[in-house]
Amino acid sequence: MADRAAVLAELRAELAAMPTAATAIVPTLPALAAFADVLPEGGLRRGASYVVQVSTTLTLALLAGPSQAGSWCGVVGLPGLGAEAAAATGVDLTRLVLVPSPGRHWLTVVATLVDVLDLVVVHPPSPAYDAEARRLAARVRERGAVLLVHGSDWSGCELRLTVTSSRWHGLGAGHGQLTAREATVEAVGRGTGGRRRATRLWLPDRDGQVRSLAQAAPADDTDARCVHAESPPSVSAPVLPFTGRVDALEVRAG
Repeated sequence: MADRAAVLAELRAELAAMPTAATAIVPTLPALAAFADVLPEGGLRRGASYVVQVSTTLTLALLAGPSQAGSWCGVVGLPGLGAEAAAATGVDLTRLVLVPSPGRHWLTVVATLVDVLDLVVVHPPSPAYDAEARRLAARVRERGAVLLVHGSDWSGCELRLTVTSSRWHGLGAGHGQLTAREATVEAVGRGTGGRRRATRLWLPDRDGQVRSLAQAAPADDTDARCVHAESPPSVSAPVLPFTGRVDALEVRAG
């Protein structure tokens, strides 16, 4: 209990020391234009929770819109998240709070971040009881924050977003360089009235940007391959784990 209190006290002190800017409270946090067809309100609704199934790239892309618009964001429970990958997707590292390993008190850590940040991403390291999830959801609504739950189901969420298929460009017969990825993103939930909404987008395009297919020039189709996984076939792009302070605040919880 003493360790928990010390960790939370440190977390609150770090958050209180962060610079803030006076901004008007708007009903939604802006999303990248690529998500216009799957987010009914054109952005992430304040007070709502969203589920992102499996895809870290999709999670970062949803984080990028609010981050670019000046919102403070947090990521809890993703120790392998690469700062370089986040920055390449458009996340502003100077407004990012990382808690890689929150331990068994992850719900308390998330609730603390919800009090002061606009958007919090969490990959739950353990299941949450329905009562705990409801209490956290109530806090998110009260504070007007947005909760993105990565890789885990969450009762009462506004939408569930999933990458259902991918097509990588740039690979030949065992050689070449990945240049772009086409992806189909589907959304279903209360925000869509229970109907599935889908869009095709670059995740990312050959310039490293997340855009709808209509927003970017097509990649070379010569060596395109269709896959249904988050990672390209037989190729592992280098990931730099975030293990220290790289233009971002990192807080470790025991």
